[in-house]
Amino acid sequence: MATLPITKRGADKLKAELHQLKAFERPAVIMAIAEARAQGDLSENAEYDAAKDKQGFVEGRIQEIEGKLSAAQIIDPLELHADGRVVFGATVALEDEDTGDRVTYQIVGEDEADIKLGLVNINSPIARALIGKEEGDVAEVQAPGGLRRWEVISVSYC
Repeated sequence: MATLPITKRGADKLKAELHQLKAFERPAVIMAIAEARAQGDLSENAEYDAAKDKQGFVEGRIQEIEGKLSAAQIIDPLELHADGRVVFGATVALEDEDTGDRVTYQIVGEDEADIKLGLVNINSPIARALIGKEEGDVAEVQAPGGLRRWEVISVSYC
Protein backbone atom coordinates (compact mmCIF):
# COMPACT_ATOMS: atom_id res chain seq x y z
CA MET A 1 0.00 0.00 0.00
CA ALA A 2 1.28 3.46 -0.88
CA THR A 3 2.02 5.88 1.91
CA LEU A 4 -0.50 8.64 2.55
CA PRO A 5 0.78 12.03 3.70
CA ILE A 6 -0.88 13.41 6.81
CA THR A 7 0.07 16.21 9.17
CA LYS A 8 0.91 15.45 12.78
CA ARG A 9 -2.31 17.23 13.81
CA GLY A 10 -4.33 15.04 11.42
CA ALA A 11 -2.69 11.85 12.70
CA ASP A 12 -3.38 12.88 16.30
CA LYS A 13 -7.03 13.50 15.41
CA LEU A 14 -7.34 10.04 13.83
CA LYS A 15 -5.65 8.44 16.86
CA ALA A 16 -8.09 10.21 19.19
CA GLU A 17 -11.06 8.98 17.13
CA LEU A 18 -9.65 5.45 17.16
CA HIS A 19 -9.29 5.59 20.95
CA GLN A 20 -12.89 6.86 21.29
CA LEU A 21 -14.18 4.03 19.12
CA LYS A 22 -12.22 1.30 20.89
CA ALA A 23 -12.59 2.53 24.46
CA PHE A 24 -16.17 3.78 24.45
CA GLU A 25 -18.18 3.07 21.29
CA ARG A 26 -17.25 -0.62 20.92
CA PRO A 27 -18.07 -1.54 24.57
CA ALA A 28 -21.36 0.41 24.39
CA VAL A 29 -22.40 -1.50 21.26
CA ILE A 30 -21.48 -4.83 22.83
CA MET A 31 -23.61 -3.96 25.85
CA ALA A 32 -26.54 -2.91 23.64
CA ILE A 33 -26.35 -6.22 21.76
CA ALA A 34 -26.30 -8.17 25.02
CA GLU A 35 -29.33 -6.25 26.32
CA ALA A 36 -31.23 -6.83 23.09
CA ARG A 37 -30.42 -10.56 23.18
CA ALA A 38 -31.79 -10.76 26.70
CA GLN A 39 -35.19 -9.64 25.39
CA GLY A 40 -35.69 -12.95 23.64
CA ASP A 41 -36.71 -13.57 20.01
CA LEU A 42 -34.05 -11.97 17.79
CA SER A 43 -36.00 -12.33 14.54
CA GLU A 44 -38.32 -9.41 15.39
CA ASN A 45 -36.03 -7.44 17.66
CA ALA A 46 -35.43 -3.95 16.23
CA GLU A 47 -33.02 -3.00 19.03
CA TYR A 48 -30.86 -6.01 18.20
CA ASP A 49 -30.82 -5.14 14.48
CA ALA A 50 -29.94 -1.52 15.23
CA ALA A 51 -27.15 -2.55 17.61
CA LYS A 52 -25.71 -4.99 15.06
CA ASP A 53 -25.80 -2.27 12.39
CA LYS A 54 -23.98 0.12 14.70
CA GLN A 55 -21.45 -2.58 15.53
CA GLY A 56 -20.75 -3.01 11.82
CA PHE A 57 -20.22 0.71 11.42
CA VAL A 58 -17.91 0.97 14.47
CA GLU A 59 -15.81 -2.05 13.45
CA GLY A 60 -15.59 -0.80 9.87
CA ARG A 61 -14.45 2.65 10.99
CA ILE A 62 -11.85 1.10 13.33
CA GLN A 63 -10.42 -0.92 10.44
CA GLU A 64 -10.45 2.13 8.16
CA ILE A 65 -8.57 4.32 10.66
CA GLU A 66 -6.06 1.58 11.49
CA GLY A 67 -5.40 1.11 7.78
CA LYS A 68 -4.89 4.82 7.23
CA LEU A 69 -2.56 5.15 10.20
CA SER A 70 -0.51 2.13 9.13
CA ALA A 71 -0.02 3.68 5.66
CA ALA A 72 0.46 7.22 6.96
CA GLN A 73 3.56 9.28 6.39
CA ILE A 74 3.25 11.74 9.26
CA ILE A 75 4.69 15.15 8.46
CA ASP A 76 5.14 17.80 11.12
CA PRO A 77 5.07 21.25 9.44
CA LEU A 78 7.21 22.67 12.27
CA GLU A 79 10.07 20.40 11.21
CA LEU A 80 9.95 21.30 7.51
CA HIS A 81 12.99 22.93 5.92
CA ALA A 82 11.74 23.78 2.45
CA ASP A 83 13.53 27.11 1.99
CA GLY A 84 10.33 29.07 1.42
CA ARG A 85 8.83 26.67 -1.12
CA VAL A 86 5.25 25.43 -0.91
CA VAL A 87 5.27 21.79 0.19
CA PHE A 88 2.87 19.45 1.95
CA GLY A 89 2.00 20.93 5.36
CA ALA A 90 2.92 24.50 4.40
CA THR A 91 0.56 27.37 5.11
CA VAL A 92 0.27 29.71 2.14
CA ALA A 93 -1.17 33.23 1.97
CA LEU A 94 -2.49 34.05 -1.49
CA GLU A 95 -3.91 37.03 -3.31
CA ASP A 96 -6.25 36.71 -6.30
CA GLU A 97 -4.71 38.84 -9.07
CA ASP A 98 -8.13 39.79 -10.50
CA THR A 99 -10.11 40.63 -7.36
CA GLY A 100 -7.40 41.32 -4.77
CA ASP A 101 -9.08 38.86 -2.39
CA ARG A 102 -6.70 37.27 0.11
CA VAL A 103 -6.95 33.75 1.46
CA THR A 104 -4.74 31.49 3.56
CA TYR A 105 -4.60 27.74 3.07
CA GLN A 106 -2.67 24.91 4.64
CA ILE A 107 -1.95 21.97 2.35
CA VAL A 108 -2.99 18.80 4.17
CA GLY A 109 -3.94 15.17 3.59
CA GLU A 110 -7.25 13.95 2.23
CA ASP A 111 -8.77 13.14 5.65
CA GLU A 112 -7.90 16.53 7.10
CA ALA A 113 -9.18 18.74 4.31
CA ASP A 114 -11.85 21.29 5.27
CA ILE A 115 -12.01 24.35 3.04
CA LYS A 116 -14.02 26.28 5.66
CA LEU A 117 -11.03 25.95 7.99
CA GLY A 118 -8.53 26.79 5.25
CA LEU A 119 -7.29 23.20 4.96
CA VAL A 120 -6.95 22.07 1.32
CA ASN A 121 -6.37 18.54 0.11
CA ILE A 122 -2.93 17.89 -1.39
CA ASN A 123 -4.72 16.43 -4.44
CA SER A 124 -6.91 19.50 -5.05
CA PRO A 125 -6.24 21.65 -8.13
CA ILE A 126 -5.11 24.64 -6.06
CA ALA A 127 -2.70 22.59 -3.95
CA ARG A 128 -1.22 20.92 -7.04
CA ALA A 129 -0.74 24.35 -8.62
CA LEU A 130 0.96 25.73 -5.50
CA ILE A 131 3.44 22.90 -4.81
CA GLY A 132 6.98 24.11 -5.49
CA LYS A 133 6.04 27.80 -5.71
CA GLU A 134 7.76 30.48 -3.63
CA GLU A 135 6.81 33.91 -2.33
CA GLY A 136 6.10 36.21 -5.30
CA ASP A 137 5.33 33.36 -7.71
CA VAL A 138 1.95 33.16 -9.46
CA ALA A 139 -0.05 29.93 -9.55
CA GLU A 140 -2.65 29.42 -12.24
CA VAL A 141 -5.60 27.30 -11.16
CA GLN A 142 -8.29 25.98 -13.46
CA ALA A 143 -11.41 26.54 -11.35
CA PRO A 144 -15.03 25.76 -12.30
CA GLY A 145 -15.51 29.47 -13.05
CA GLY A 146 -12.45 29.64 -15.28
CA LEU A 147 -8.72 30.24 -14.93
CA ARG A 148 -7.71 32.04 -11.72
CA ARG A 149 -4.29 33.45 -10.95
CA TRP A 150 -3.09 33.52 -7.34
CA GLU A 151 0.06 35.30 -6.20
CA VAL A 152 1.92 33.66 -3.31
CA ILE A 153 2.20 36.34 -0.62
CA SER A 154 3.89 34.22 2.05
CA VAL A 155 4.78 30.64 2.91
CA SER A 156 5.07 29.43 6.49
CA TYR A 157 5.50 26.10 8.24
CA CYS A 158 3.40 26.08 11.40
